[in-house]
Amino acid sequence: MACQQWRPDKGRFLKSYGIGLLLCTDLFLQCVNGYLSSPHVGQDPSYAREAQHGPVITSPVVPAAATASPAGNDESYAFKCPSGGLCTRLPADCVQCNYQHNCTYGKPTSFSCKAKKGIHCVGEFGQQQSNFSLSVTCQFCWQLDSRQYRCSNSTSCMTVACPRQRYNATCDVLEHVHCLGKRRFQKRLYCNWTGGYKWSTALALSITLGGFGADRFYLGQWREGLGKLFSFGGLGIWTLIDVLLIAVGYVGPADGSLYI
Repeated sequence: MACQQWRPDKGRFLKSYGIGLLLCTDLFLQCVNGYLSSPHVGQDPSYAREAQHGPVITSPVVPAAATASPAGNDESYAFKCPSGGLCTRLPADCVQCNYQHNCTYGKPTSFSCKAKKGIHCVGEFGQQQSNFSLSVTCQFCWQLDSRQYRCSNSTSCMTVACPRQRYNATCDVLEHVHCLGKRRFQKRLYCNWTGGYKWSTALALSITLGGFGADRFYLGQWREGLGKLFSFGGLGIWTLIDVLLIAVGYVGPADGSLYI
């Protein structure tokens, strides 16, 4: 009977102890949360600086800075595309045209165009224009004459090879040239780079100092130059042969480039 009375007392004690522990834990967490969110933490200088600079990130100043950047782009854009001139003289990057591909190749065709945003142009009589007609030769950009675009040059291919080597070049149309399609395109071109060697200089050295290998040294062919130097130009035979080979352009620079 004593055991039966003691067990309920122990159960009530454990239950009361658990409830008290939960209440103390909840009170402690509320105190910690209130302390962390209170302004007293700002007494720490580093935290105060972070709390001071924090509102700047979310303030309306950021959208103002974002809207200010396009203005800088407009200024550079206006510098590239000057306003106030003839609409038909604007560079191709400054206008938007409704190009139609159902035109006759090689024939001039009129397309409706307008200046891009922020660019103001005038007509032939000085009147302000927003839309105008532009006469463009009906051809794609990659079909233009080689003088109307610039391409990247490759110095890793041999210019004196049979068959002639080609390389993949990236070409950009000149600003004032209007054409159909993309203004940047890929094209396979012949290797035609130069290292700065002059044909006239090589020929002059071959005639005057060829017996000492000066022509071969000038072209960067050190082994042949040493051979000619220590053999006195192959007793004159090698010298005469080199004069002929350089004259016809068969012997060129050692780096594979063209004469200038």
